[in-house]
Amino acid sequence: METEETSGVTGDLIFKRFITSGKGATFHSAVDTTQAKVESEAGVSAPLVFALMKEFQLRSEVFKNTGGVHSAALSDSESLLIFSEDIGRHNAIDKIFGECLWEGISTEGSVIVTSGRVSSEILFKVAKRGIPIIISKSAPTDLAVQTASDLGVTLIGFVRGKRMNVYTNGWRVK
Repeated sequence: METEETSGVTGDLIFKRFITSGKGATFHSAVDTTQAKVESEAGVSAPLVFALMKEFQLRSEVFKNTGGVHSAALSDSESLLIFSEDIGRHNAIDKIFGECLWEGISTEGSVIVTSGRVSSEILFKVAKRGIPIIISKSAPTDLAVQTASDLGVTLIGFVRGKRMNVYTNGWRVK
């Protein structure tokens, strides 16, 4: 007879998401760790990174008026295709992916631009959609840097003015 202690805990755990207490919730699961690396030759130039961030900030009207929202955008490596704002940084990115699904827009080889802190959870979302580059105005977490490296995603943060930090896979920045 199985008890709670022996009823396939190991098998069930790899498919469950864990929510931890503390500064926020973590939705990382063991299933995420099996994510395939992003294999893309897509790249961006440094001037394009700065131009995308400038266009991104010009579109951030609600942020300019309130200072209380996050923004996200999808780029085709030339200009911003889809833009979204939301009180949550995850929600802003999820809205981008929802619109892509709704409109039949492929995300493979594209670029995500975001205003928010980049976490490992955001990296998993981006990698699952075949996106090789993420650009943020803010900083990534330490785990996000490791995750980006492991998943083959180019992580660019602190893009401000004519400065940026390239944390992983810098070969995509020309």
